[in-house]
Amino acid sequence: MRLDFTTPQRQSVTGIIVMFADTFQGVVRAMWVPLLLILFKLKQDQYLVVGLGFLGLVVLTLVIGYLKYRNFTFYLDEEKQEFVLRKGVINKSRISIQLSKIQQVDINQSIIQKIIGVYSLDIDTAGTDKKEISIRAIDQRLALLLKEKLLDYGNKEEEALDDNQEVIKESKTFLKISYNTLFKVGITSNYGRTIALLVTFVITLYQSFKDAINAFEIDEKEVDTVFERGAGFFSAGILIFGLLVLVLLINIVRIFIKHFDFVMIKQKQSLVITSGLFAKKNTLLNPDKVQITSYSQNYFQKKFRILDMNMKQASSDEVKEQKKKSNAIEIPGCNTEERDEILRIILGKIPQKGNQYRSNFRYLIFRTFSAVAFLAVILTLLHYAEIGNMGLYIPLVFVYLCLISSLIYFGYRNHALYVNQDFIIKRHGAWDVEHEIIEPHKIQAITAKQYFWHKSADVGHLILHTAAGDVDFRFGDFTHIKQLVNYWLYQVETSEKNWM
Repeated sequence: MRLDFTTPQRQSVTGIIVMFADTFQGVVRAMWVPLLLILFKLKQDQYLVVGLGFLGLVVLTLVIGYLKYRNFTFYLDEEKQEFVLRKGVINKSRISIQLSKIQQVDINQSIIQKIIGVYSLDIDTAGTDKKEISIRAIDQRLALLLKEKLLDYGNKEEEALDDNQEVIKESKTFLKISYNTLFKVGITSNYGRTIALLVTFVITLYQSFKDAINAFEIDEKEVDTVFERGAGFFSAGILIFGLLVLVLLINIVRIFIKHFDFVMIKQKQSLVITSGLFAKKNTLLNPDKVQITSYSQNYFQKKFRILDMNMKQASSDEVKEQKKKSNAIEIPGCNTEERDEILRIILGKIPQKGNQYRSNFRYLIFRTFSAVAFLAVILTLLHYAEIGNMGLYIPLVFVYLCLISSLIYFGYRNHALYVNQDFIIKRHGAWDVEHEIIEPHKIQAITAKQYFWHKSADVGHLILHTAAGDVDFRFGDFTHIKQLVNYWLYQVETSEKNWM
């Protein structure tokens, strides 16, 4: 049996279950407050009526799910070079996307989809803040065929694939992350983010505890005395050890859930990445569409001989402003040889560092002032919120000052910009030292600015704008920055390469 995507196709029949689950979940989210009120105020003689009402809601949701499945079709319009989708229950709609504007096609699988054996196919275009089209229930073979058609349409001879042919041809496993490597990544990454979440959680929990004390009219002074005595029994070493263990556990669980069974397959000139424990994700990485390529490594990762890579593709201004990473593809725990091979595929060759540009000492002053101001704000808020005795925070303040001083110093040492004819490399970071790589022809705009109080010192800031986000270089020599801006503008205007 041959598949013809030029004729309207429907989703898998089992997709009715997915449509029902999505619709029912939406109804529950919209009505959870009145539903809770009804359950709490329900009398015994009203159980039957509420049960029948709930049954009616389920039946109605099933009908809506079936109509969504029945009215959902998709096909390729060869004449107009478009991918067309029709959907709707009462109000029908028609969505069409030019094939040349398709940015990314992802194949994902949630827990419900995994149970019933279907996948979702999401089609994204550059310059949008969300998925343009999402096909929620499609079998794997059809999803792979459609994905290959959409991404390679017009770039190869037309051929019909039957059931006995391979979906992915000329492909081989390029990288497979072992469980041991995922464990190493889990114990060596994202400390700062997890600690910040834990601190926020502890402060929130403590405030809730105080509110409960007020609600039950318990003597607050007695509770504070017990709290202070309890704090005295625990040394700083025990607290730090407990915090470290919790951070490591959270990191390990998060890494395994997100990157479980991580496999990278080299398919022609692209890379296909599959990963995920509960929600399986299949992503095709097209080198032409990568805007910023980066890799990072900290001290422990260097000892384990692993590093993390990150490829950012085009996203909308709204997504960049919110600093989301939905457009970023992460590769955890690869070694230097694998990194170099990936860089060759993405960039054509391994980038070499060119002329070096360093930041002015005012970088240190600005970072130090920001850190002290942040500490002052936090202590002021804790004082007015009356969260604990301020004397308890003195050791923590000392630890904070020592830690932040080290981070600022090493951050200054690692902050540099390297420029040659083919690449721009920014190195930054105190603990996780990251290298961000941009090709000049992918720059979409450049901002060079100088505040009036920096003119006498000839210090300024540089921001490179790309479709995937910005790369900035602060407190540099402004004369050099202006020279670099003119050089890059010349490269962009004379280059015959496209930004994607």
